[in-house]
Amino acid sequence: MSSNSTQKSISNGVMLNAYPDSIGNNLNDIVQMLQLPEFKNTFSLFYVLPTFFNSDLDRGFSIINYDINEELVSKQDIAALKELNIQLKFDIVLNHLSVASPQFKDLIANGDQSKYKDFFIDWNEFWKGNGTLGEDGVIIPNKEYLDKLFMRKSGLPILKIVFPDGQERPYWNTFYQKITFQKITVSDLQSLNISPEEANAICEIINRAIDENQDIQSLDLGSNAQLHAEVLKIVNNKREYLGQMDVNAQSPLVWEFYEDVLAKVASYGGQILRLDAFAYLHKAIGESNFFNKPGTWEYLARINEIAQRNNLELLPEIHAEYGLHLHEEVAKEGYAIYDFFLPGLCIHAIEKGTNKAILTWAKEIIAKGLKTVNMLGCHDGIPVLDLKGKEVNGMYQKGLLEDNEIEELMNLIIERGGLVKNLYGADGKKISYYQVNATYFSALGENEQKLALARAIQLFMPGIPQIWYLDIFAGANDYAGVEKAGKDGHKEINRTTLSLENIQEGLKKEVVLKQLDMLRLRNTSKAFSGTLEFGVAAENELNLIWRNEEEFAQLNANLTTHEFSIQYTDSGEVKTL
Repeated sequence: MSSNSTQKSISNGVMLNAYPDSIGNNLNDIVQMLQLPEFKNTFSLFYVLPTFFNSDLDRGFSIINYDINEELVSKQDIAALKELNIQLKFDIVLNHLSVASPQFKDLIANGDQSKYKDFFIDWNEFWKGNGTLGEDGVIIPNKEYLDKLFMRKSGLPILKIVFPDGQERPYWNTFYQKITFQKITVSDLQSLNISPEEANAICEIINRAIDENQDIQSLDLGSNAQLHAEVLKIVNNKREYLGQMDVNAQSPLVWEFYEDVLAKVASYGGQILRLDAFAYLHKAIGESNFFNKPGTWEYLARINEIAQRNNLELLPEIHAEYGLHLHEEVAKEGYAIYDFFLPGLCIHAIEKGTNKAILTWAKEIIAKGLKTVNMLGCHDGIPVLDLKGKEVNGMYQKGLLEDNEIEELMNLIIERGGLVKNLYGADGKKISYYQVNATYFSALGENEQKLALARAIQLFMPGIPQIWYLDIFAGANDYAGVEKAGKDGHKEINRTTLSLENIQEGLKKEVVLKQLDMLRLRNTSKAFSGTLEFGVAAENELNLIWRNEEEFAQLNANLTTHEFSIQYTDSGEVKTL
C-alpha cells in the first residue's frame, strides 16, 4: 500500500452533477443555465458524466474512446466553465471498455494476430487448469473458485466473440452485454455455390431463428447440414455486439492506455478523476474479483502515480457494505471517498424522525478524518446495500442501520415507485438488493418541504456536496423514460432531460429558489471551511454548527415537522436564510 499524502485537496465548494445533455441539448445549454443570475456563485465544481466522451451504452459508462463527444461538448463550453470558476471532474472507467473501442474492434478483426489479444481477458485462458470445460466450450471454474466470484448479473460474466477463423472465444464481461444477429439474404450465400432454392431455405431457417431468439450456433439446416460451419461463419460475420469488456490489467498496453487517458482528461481541464468500477479491475484465481488485496491497492497506487504527474486528484468509487469498512481502508490511504451512506441515512432521519444514525455517521467522519464527497440523488440509484453490516473473519460488524430498518427504507421507496437492482451469486440466484432507482424527490414522497430539509442536511454534513441537477428542480420519477429505454432501463427513472423552458419555469418555484440560496451559502461561506459542532438537540432534532474564526453557519431542524432554519454570518452580520 502506498501513501497518497502528496495529493492536492479538492476545492471546498458545491459540485453540480449532470450529463452534458441533462439540460437542453448539450453542454452549452448547461453553461447558459449556470450563467443565469439565480445560479450565480452556487457551484465551484462540475462532475460531468462520461457522455462527455465517445461512448455507446450505459449512458456513457461504456467508453469507446476518451476523445470529446463533439455532438454534446465543445472547447468553447469548457472555456466558459473556466470563466465561471468551475472546476471539472471526470470519470475514467478502469475496469472495462466498449466492444466498439478501437482495441476490441481490432481483436475481433484480427483474432490471435491482434496487437490487443491480451488487452482483454480470454475467460478460458484465465481459468485454464482451474475448471471444467462445458458443452458450450466455456470453462466453468472449480466450485471453490466460482463461489468466490462477485457477480453483477446472473450467469457467468462472459461474452462470446467469433474470431476470424470462426472460433468462438469467451471474454470476461462483468457488466452489460448483448449480441444481435442481422438477418441474412440469398446474396450473402453466393460463395456457397448452391441453388437459389437451397439458399432461400437456409435464409428462412436462419432468419426465423433470429426472429424467435433461438440459439443460432446449434441450428439444424436439414438437407444442407453439411454447410453448417460455412453458414455459421457468414451469419457470425453479420453479428453485432454491445458490451463493456473487462480489460486485462496485467497487460502493459492497458497501462499505456491509462497513461494516455489521464493526460487527455487533464488537457480538458479536469482536476478530479472518479475511478469508476476500479474495485473489479484486479482478478486472480481463487479471489473474488472485487477489491482483491493486495492487488487492488497496487493498481490504485500505480494509477495514482499517473494522476499526480497530470495534477489530477483521484476519487475511487467503492460500493460495499459499511460493515466491511472498505471505505475506511481507502480513506486511510489518503484518498477522498464517496459518502454512499448519506442518501439512505437522510431519508431514514426524515421519515423516522430520529437523528441517531445520521449523527453517528457524521461524528465518525470527523473523528476518523475522512475526506468525503456526499450526495442525495445521482445518475445511479439510492444505495441500500452500503448501509448494511457484514460478517468479517467470523465476526459480525454492525451496519449504520439494522437490516430490518434497511428493508423498511427500501420498501418505502419502492412503494413510492422506486425500482430495484439486484446482485447475484455464482449460481445465478439473487443474493441482495444493490440499490433502489428513484428520484430523491419521489423517494421522499414528493414532499417539497422534505426535499428542502434533505438538502439542508446534506449541505451541513461533512464533505463536499455533490448535487444531482434533477433534484434542484424537484424532479419526479420518470416512468415514461424507463419504458422508452426498455430492458435494463430502470436508471432512466432519474435522468429526465430538462429543457431551458423547464429551467425558467422551475425558477418560479419556492423549493428551487430555496435550494439555490442554500447552495450559494454553502459554496461561498467561509464557515464551512472550519469545524463542525453538534449543538444540544432532542432525538428528533438536528443542531449543526459550522465555525471558522468569526464566521458561523447553523442549521436547526425538526425531523418530525420537517421545519428548519439557517442562521449565518456575513462579514460579521448575523442573518437568517
